[in-house]
Amino acid sequence: MKTLANKVALVTGSARGLGRAIAERYAALGASVVLNYYRDQAAADEVLRTVQALGVPAIAVQADMSRVADIERLFAEAQRAYGRLDIVVANAGVELVDLPATDFTEAQFDHLFSLNAKGTYFTLQQGARAVADNGRLLYVASSTTAFPAPGMAVYGGSKTPGRYLIDVLAKELGPRGITANSIIPYATAGAGIFTEGHSSVEYLIVANPMGRLATVADVANVAEFFASDLASFVSGQHLLVNGGANL
Repeated sequence: MKTLANKVALVTGSARGLGRAIAERYAALGASVVLNYYRDQAAADEVLRTVQALGVPAIAVQADMSRVADIERLFAEAQRAYGRLDIVVANAGVELVDLPATDFTEAQFDHLFSLNAKGTYFTLQQGARAVADNGRLLYVASSTTAFPAPGMAVYGGSKTPGRYLIDVLAKELGPRGITANSIIPYATAGAGIFTEGHSSVEYLIVANPMGRLATVADVANVAEFFASDLASFVSGQHLLVNGGANL
């Protein structure tokens, strides 16, 4: 069913991984899509072709989501193309793992916080300004924000502020019927550091009650729910997509 027909969705960091899966899911449900990429135009063009093959309008916009001017330009181009936005997904982010809290540098801190915290804040701010009444704001967080872990001080810390902003937006935008929610994925095969595998994969599989990593489809399923009419009264929530794991 084309449950998102006549809707427009903007997904940051959608040239690969979770962002790509969410954008393609929304397109399959009938939404027009605004893709975003940073450097890899070839990957973005591939996603653009896939989305357009589903029979929906789509554009791909290069923008560095750590730069406020680029974020503003992305939203302006989306508005010029479609005249409205109904769904905004703040997904763009960068990972840094296996780094003890005693060892990170100022440059590493600034790099992660400029995209994961600052970029998310200003993306959601632009989304709050642009999204239509009864629209949807989503933030793709990380399970490290729910379960602090060794080696994740900077990464988990940089992904935490977005969750707080979601709580605030749920309250501020509720009168307009707009929902704001977070998706908190487990380690996900085919996304981030797990795109090509990682030394911790076997441990994470064994530690999960379901005996596997998350998939990009698992996360897209939740993004579909939050974007749908079924979630019209679900806001300010942070949904773990982790198979019952405690890490």
